[in-house]
Amino acid sequence: MNFDFLDFSAISGSTTFILEGLKVTLQVVSLAGILGFVIGTLLALCKIGRIKVLTILADIYTSIFRGTPLVLQLMIIYFGLPQMIGINFEPVTAAVLAFGLNSGAYISEVIRAGILAVDKGQREAAMALGVPYRQMMKDIILPQALKNILPALMNEYITLTKESAIVTVIGVMDVMRRSYMVGSNTYAYLEAFIFAGLVYYILVMILTLLGKLLERRMRRSD
Repeated sequence: MNFDFLDFSAISGSTTFILEGLKVTLQVVSLAGILGFVIGTLLALCKIGRIKVLTILADIYTSIFRGTPLVLQLMIIYFGLPQMIGINFEPVTAAVLAFGLNSGAYISEVIRAGILAVDKGQREAAMALGVPYRQMMKDIILPQALKNILPALMNEYITLTKESAIVTVIGVMDVMRRSYMVGSNTYAYLEAFIFAGLVYYILVMILTLLGKLLERRMRRSD
């Protein structure tokens, strides 16, 4: 196959500029991942809890964020919330909030499934010994659940990494935004986007490798 239409020399002087967007991409993904995990854990505990109101609210939350496009949620937070509350968010802050809130909905289902997969005998034994509910969840149930859900959790973070490219629509200077700018300046859009795709691919491969290493380490500790 002939690839003469590709000329990567056109963007050779701009690769550093594109790679500088990695700082922003990693910042958004890491902060949103932490926020999503915290929200997801709280939602999961509400869903399996005995307080019906919290269970219903958690299900509604999950339904809304899983049932609407992520880009719409990002637009509402960045453009819509200032109209409603009168506070303007920085693009990166809006991105972290949107991705964190969205990721929390998906992670909550992953964690809920992981908790329910833990042998009921573990919970019954803890209750019989008089272990408080919070301590039981923190020290007994959640650690075991995390081992079960690690692959699914890593898949969510991989998806989050790829979807972070959406932040370009609100002007965040991430890898995708910078590659578009390079393409518009050099008219080498294809080369710039292929280079950006390679950056995202490497990030995903690193996350995949980290996930496998963590999973292997947890198996050894059993």
